[in-house]
Amino acid sequence: MSDIIQLLPDHVANQIAAGEVVQRPASVVKELLENAIDAKASHIKLIVKEAGKTLIQVIDNGIGMSVTDARLSFERHATSKIKAAEDLFQLQTKGFRGEALASIAAIAHVELKTRQENDEVGTEIKIEGSEVISQEACATPVGTSISAKNLFYNIPARRNFLKSNAVELRHIIDEFHRVAMAHPSIRFDMYHNGSETFNLPSSNHRQRIVNIFGGKTNEKLVPITEETDLVQISGYVGKPEYAKRTRGEQFFFVNNRFIKSSYLNHAVNSAFEGLLKEKAHPSYFIYLEVDPQTIDINIHPTKTEIKFEDEHALYAILRSSIKHSLGQFNIAPVLDFNRDASMDTPYEYKGKEAQTPNIEVDRNFNPFKEETETKPSFQKSYTSSFKKDTGGSWENLYVDLDKDTDAVSSVSRDSNFSSVEFESDEVTGDLFETEEKKIGHHTTYQLKKKYIVTTIKSGMVIVNQHRAHQRILYEELLRNITMASAVSQQLLFPLKVSFSKKEFALLEAVKEQLENTGFVFGEQSVGEIEIKAIPSVTSEKEVGTLLEKLVSDLENEVPETGFSQTDALAKSIAKSIAIRTGVELAPEQQQYMVNSLFACTEPAITPDNKPTFITLTVEEIDKKF
Repeated sequence: MSDIIQLLPDHVANQIAAGEVVQRPASVVKELLENAIDAKASHIKLIVKEAGKTLIQVIDNGIGMSVTDARLSFERHATSKIKAAEDLFQLQTKGFRGEALASIAAIAHVELKTRQENDEVGTEIKIEGSEVISQEACATPVGTSISAKNLFYNIPARRNFLKSNAVELRHIIDEFHRVAMAHPSIRFDMYHNGSETFNLPSSNHRQRIVNIFGGKTNEKLVPITEETDLVQISGYVGKPEYAKRTRGEQFFFVNNRFIKSSYLNHAVNSAFEGLLKEKAHPSYFIYLEVDPQTIDINIHPTKTEIKFEDEHALYAILRSSIKHSLGQFNIAPVLDFNRDASMDTPYEYKGKEAQTPNIEVDRNFNPFKEETETKPSFQKSYTSSFKKDTGGSWENLYVDLDKDTDAVSSVSRDSNFSSVEFESDEVTGDLFETEEKKIGHHTTYQLKKKYIVTTIKSGMVIVNQHRAHQRILYEELLRNITMASAVSQQLLFPLKVSFSKKEFALLEAVKEQLENTGFVFGEQSVGEIEIKAIPSVTSEKEVGTLLEKLVSDLENEVPETGFSQTDALAKSIAKSIAIRTGVELAPEQQQYMVNSLFACTEPAITPDNKPTFITLTVEEIDKKF
């Protein structure tokens, strides 16, 4: 039998490797930004066009590369970071596999310009699909500029799987945030389609978080610090009252590398136990410094998952340090039940000596000495007259009272209480209606504050009140958006809601549809939106949660403009403001909901294709007996 195993050609092997390293434009952004950081850059610029599908360019002022290094950097498994297998457990850099540039060059048009400080001219290399097109000297600033154009141009199937520009841009911004937050000392700039998206100057961790998520973030942060032999913890957690229903602002960094860890996330949530509302998630920005020998980074292609040597100890330390910080800043109760917060020594008075107060005593004071005539005359006359009056009978207080109130007394004398008429003498019947009357008037019944039971000719219908209300609101909102006929309720005091730049951009895209649902927006500043009126179907206290949930839904499935975007908007708002399980409904409300549901065009299912009601025929009920 002939041999069937053969070595793959380099260009095929590179495309297979690219499938692991480059999943979408955001993957390219991550790898190029990390390379710029490893090159000791102090200023990094990211330029993106068409959400990275057309162009991704990273420019840095790092150490640059020599001619030989520039050519070698595109070979597979060529790296300056490791020389032996033992080096994998002493990693202090971002990239180390030597696959990133080779993988990117396999599926894009790549152009590299680089120059070292001591060289007079730099090097320019152009590669298309792993094939070097040209290599020549060029004039370029110190550092490196690398651009990847026309991503997946030679793999159309992979390009077709990319999402819309809005979704891909959101992923790019997420990667940009993660890298920028891990390195606040480096200045980062980002441009999309020629306009500046982010301008992050060199700063500290707290200021970098505020620059990314908006000025209002500063008042929400509680600092955390803990230093042990196992780990050094620093960073910030959000105050419980600012917890969101989404997991957007949750970041772990280990040795300045962003990671995802459901185990450590559970530690944070357990520290907030009893402080958060149901289904609320705390914000956190936590930086962990550990010995590189105690972690294994090389377990995931994107290096976002890490294995820890002693996870249980890390869990306990993280949980206790967050609890300590929340207690220290009077956000959570402490264990000392006898402690009085008002007795705590303020920070600025710690270490200061107490000053002895000066006491002044009037040695000439005699409590038995008679009062001198130093009081004002009006006070004397008032007190003396009061003493005379108190000795008299209490009836004297009411003597001649009717002389001053002739009008009132004349009315009262002429009034005959026997002729007083009440507003209504109508007999309303029994105080408690009989069972027969109840059954006759109301044909619905609420079960466990969750279901509405009503009858039909063939048997009975059980309606899920939350899902039914979703369907009713969804069709009403769709009608209002398409016909621009929504009813608004004006707010006495305008609401101000804070959003990050990314969230603000998402709301801006659906602003017209939101206005058609009944929202009226006022002034808009950086990171803040003023709301003057809201839809009549929602209440003022629901607005913040509604917009927060809307942003989350749009982030996860941002559709293109058109009906699909309107549909997603109506779905999200209907889900947020629909009546929840556990709300008691009056009989009239139950009847109205049943009638409104069956007046819908699709009464049987919710916008998410879940059933809104079930029917039980008489035959099915008979079978139960």
